[in-house]
Amino acid sequence: MQRTPAETSGPAGANRSIDANRYARQIALPGFGLAAQRSLADARVLVIGAGGLGSTVIPALTAAGVGTIGIVDDDTVETSNLHRQYIHGHADVGTPKVVSAANAAHAIDPASNISALETRLTADNALGIFAGYDLVLDGSDNFPTRYLANDAAAITGIPLVWGAVSQYAGQVGLAWAAKGPQYRDLFPAPPPAGSVLSCEQGGVFPTVVAVIGALMAGEALKVLTGSGTPLLGRVTTFDALTGGFRELAYERDPSATSITALIDYDAFCGVAPRTTTPESETAMSDTISPADLAASIERGDDLVLLDVREPWEAEIASLPDSLLVPLGSLESVIDKLDPSENFVVYCHHGMRSESALRVLQQRGFEHARHLTGGIDAWSRDVDGDVARY
Repeated sequence: MQRTPAETSGPAGANRSIDANRYARQIALPGFGLAAQRSLADARVLVIGAGGLGSTVIPALTAAGVGTIGIVDDDTVETSNLHRQYIHGHADVGTPKVVSAANAAHAIDPASNISALETRLTADNALGIFAGYDLVLDGSDNFPTRYLANDAAAITGIPLVWGAVSQYAGQVGLAWAAKGPQYRDLFPAPPPAGSVLSCEQGGVFPTVVAVIGALMAGEALKVLTGSGTPLLGRVTTFDALTGGFRELAYERDPSATSITALIDYDAFCGVAPRTTTPESETAMSDTISPADLAASIERGDDLVLLDVREPWEAEIASLPDSLLVPLGSLESVIDKLDPSENFVVYCHHGMRSESALRVLQQRGFEHARHLTGGIDAWSRDVDGDVARY
């Protein structure tokens, strides 16, 4: 079939034509038409996260004809991602997620304008990044980034579509401070650190991210084209175990303080800040590298290896003679531990153990350290017989 390019889009898609054949089934929708398709071609959309939710959002926006898509993520593809992060394949393991996602988007539409930002979204760069976009979709997997995304969107005055998943369930909503309620009106304060299991800790049903990601992309397309009724002041939840959806309505909090500046979101959410480089981690006196831990064990040093992962993870791989205390249970058993002993805390990659170390230090455990890189680094650097997952 011969392709018949239609009208050229505006500045954001100045080098693109609207292909009437490619988008025929979309343009044919009642109330949609060429004008809505032109709006998508002119749109500039930022996607936070190229993981589970991003793996559905990015292809959907690309295929729908969004003119410019920015992707911000500082992570790399791991084998454990592949069961749910469909935008990545086995050959992408070890590749920055933004690079893999951009390659996949270009495979869908070689004319797509994709900006891959291989960085972590922070309070230092968020406002500058957001300023170049009309709408943001937050597919991040942690509370500091969710609150940061909400506040940066509120300050810059742009709409934010957010999604979250946990195990068998997920939820999606629209935050738009200029027009109605935002994320902080629904969740004024974050949950206690460690009380909500991450995907790494609690697992995630793969199709949940696909459903929530599709809903997020749909909300973005609705906002960009003026179609339908956006989820402003409403949050939709999905339960994969029952296949059911529920909706919760909420309103703007009239007593809430206006957001005028960004804050320290790690401190706000009560989590230990992420370290930026392996060098900065190993320079800290409260960390221990896999090689140094192996040498300490070989010498017979008196150590307590504290595993703060979940039981299913310990079944896959563990260090010998470890004490298993999942991070979410640490506070309830900490009084039974001896603060005079030499603790080495470990998890999968080192982030939960860093949070656990902070808890221990606050309770007087002066000789506690945590394993940099977690058991994954141990398997890679010390003992290849320990399974990686």
